[in-house]
Amino acid sequence: MKKYLSHALPTLTAICLGIPSLPAVADAGDWIVRGRIVNVSPDEQSSTIRVGGASVAGSGVSVDNDTIPELDITYMLSNNLGLELILGTSQHDVHGKGTLAGLGHVIDADVLPPTLTLQYHFQPESSFRPYAGLGVNYTLFYDEKVKGGLDAPNAKVSMDASWGLAAQLGVDIDVGEDWFLNFDVKYIQMDTTAKFRNSTVGSAAVDVDIDPWVFGIGFGKTF
Repeated sequence: MKKYLSHALPTLTAICLGIPSLPAVADAGDWIVRGRIVNVSPDEQSSTIRVGGASVAGSGVSVDNDTIPELDITYMLSNNLGLELILGTSQHDVHGKGTLAGLGHVIDADVLPPTLTLQYHFQPESSFRPYAGLGVNYTLFYDEKVKGGLDAPNAKVSMDASWGLAAQLGVDIDVGEDWFLNFDVKYIQMDTTAKFRNSTVGSAAVDVDIDPWVFGIGFGKTF
């Protein structure tokens, strides 16, 4: 994540310095569209892996990061309040850890986590507009595949969908007429149970609280 920001921040700062700052203020009834590059960084905790109903002591799983494009659409209910729908899909690898680290890469899964937040914009008339949001997330896991040490003919894995809360902090900084630079961070509650069938160990399951931090940098426009 530090490497990602160290490359992106100088470029975006240079763009901001080179464009005259004009108001990009959103009023009640306006739409705001933001395009971001985001890094999805799971802060995961997992249960032990259960094989045939018996827990394997000291085992667990980890979930890797992904960097993706994200589209965000906000409708301004008033000058201070906005509803934002966050859209994007990421892909994550799941690895065995602890006593089952030798299994290596065990799952590939795509994640679709649409998130709706109610934002409060603190300085709607300013060229520097911080906001905070709180909302709800629904996560759908799809195209799950068994990999590595658990893969076998006809092996399958399914991951339960998830509901959770989402919190958000960000800031819009004017860079031109109706255009602004955006920095945004979100924390999303996300959990699932992965269930294996016909794997090399037969039936297995593991519970995972994924709970990602989502760090975003991008541009937006008011309509």
